[in-house]
Amino acid sequence: MTRSTMPHRLEQLCVEKGMRMTEQRRVIARVLSESNDHPDVEELHRRAHRIDPRISIATVYRTVRMFEEAGILNRHDFRDGRARYEEASEDHHDHLIDLQTGKVIEFHDEAIERLQQEVARRLGYRLVDHRLELYGLPVGAPEKGRKD
Repeated sequence: MTRSTMPHRLEQLCVEKGMRMTEQRRVIARVLSESNDHPDVEELHRRAHRIDPRISIATVYRTVRMFEEAGILNRHDFRDGRARYEEASEDHHDHLIDLQTGKVIEFHDEAIERLQQEVARRLGYRLVDHRLELYGLPVGAPEKGRKD
């Protein structure tokens, strides 16, 4: 199989879950697999449309919803009024969102993970899942226009 015909991670997950993969779904899966950011549907449509101009925004919405329902895509609301997506991953990570630029920085911190487990235990719970989103401004950035 050549690199261009090799299935991408997301496409492979779809096949493993028994989804019928149309050419347009394959393009959308490829765009998502190659994304290094957390694109919204409009940005996914722009990227997919460059590859296949026949892909409509409605197709992207339907495909993203299908991928999300299958558990292979995670949806995020980073308080900017639009749903943003990333491929579901076995590797846990958290997010720091730059309120000035909208940039999303992924990170993993063992101390934070241990603290969350400890808080749940102290309150009488066993932590089974969590999401942590931090919102910040670069050090030295003016406070004007803050979004919190």
